[in-house]
Amino acid sequence: MIAPGAWLGVLGGGQLGRMFAMAAHRFGYRVAVLDPDADCPAAGAADRHLCAALDDRTAWEELARLCTAVTIETENAPAEALRFLGARLRVCPDATALAVAQDRATEKRFLAANGIALAPFHVLARPEDLGAPQLADMLPGVLKASRFGYDGRGQIQVASAAQLARAWDELGGVCVLEQRIELAAELSVILARSDDGASAVHPVPLNQHAAGILDLSVAPAPLPQAVQREAVDQARRIAAALAYRGVLCVEFFLDVSGRLLVNEIAPRPHNSGHFTIDACRASQFEQQVRVLAGLPLGDSRMLHGEGGVAMVNLLGDAWDGEEPRWERVLASPQARLHLYGKREARAGRKMGHITCLAASIEAASEAATSIRSQL
Repeated sequence: MIAPGAWLGVLGGGQLGRMFAMAAHRFGYRVAVLDPDADCPAAGAADRHLCAALDDRTAWEELARLCTAVTIETENAPAEALRFLGARLRVCPDATALAVAQDRATEKRFLAANGIALAPFHVLARPEDLGAPQLADMLPGVLKASRFGYDGRGQIQVASAAQLARAWDELGGVCVLEQRIELAAELSVILARSDDGASAVHPVPLNQHAAGILDLSVAPAPLPQAVQREAVDQARRIAAALAYRGVLCVEFFLDVSGRLLVNEIAPRPHNSGHFTIDACRASQFEQQVRVLAGLPLGDSRMLHGEGGVAMVNLLGDAWDGEEPRWERVLASPQARLHLYGKREARAGRKMGHITCLAASIEAASEAATSIRSQL
């Protein structure tokens, strides 16, 4: 166990790093964040901000001198950083797990090799790969960049061979073509896994996206218990195959035939798990702190056995040139407002979220979306 008072490090200074720092402070830990942005969200919450690139070896050395353990808040952190730090101190997750999760092609191949059901896919790495005969059966589809895609970025819908060729030229590099499937629902599993393989799973959220960005999550998901159990079982299988330590999110598609398919994995807390801050005994960020510090896993269950919770994202679009009317949020006894401290509001940029708890997920969802609409 790493005793409170020690320094914990985070690679990345976005809102996930900010919320990790807040959770760590509750346990008495000090937090150092490495991020190149002087105004990154985590800078205001951390005890120390190393303002340097994520691939800056001098900054890695400083983290190794200062910290007892290091985690990540973005899968775009270099796997080499975790290899370097892992030779000197405790890291969660490790470099191997990060290397799988940060590259879509590697991730798809890893999941397929471990018997995990996926939508049909094909990796395109060279121009000649565009002539593969099996591609015709995968259209219409979605072409996705293998690296650095998020929130709908790095993805292009394609319906013909000509569109596919143009999309591949636009994205460049290694891409993954995924066959488009007809969805009944999207859901995710957020689990924490400790060194001994024990895991704690939060209530499964049902997720809705708009323009590729998560818009609404409700929990517990209004889906059959058999579907939720299968999703949790698959998430645990993936974590075990990775020998994972830390918080892991597995995103799923449920198609109209009832098949459960893994979309992707995230080696960190996830936007769809933000409801856990207000609704669960131990949030996903508390679990991240607990695993990193070698503490027992917390209780991931809902604070109240009945009722539901809804989380809606607040994007920069809501600002529209002026500060939103936050008193309209705070006037509601159901609402919990979380702002990330980002200085510049831009369209599509996640600026915060609102969580509402109610007697049912329907009531929680209606309250959260109604409050947001008043902004």
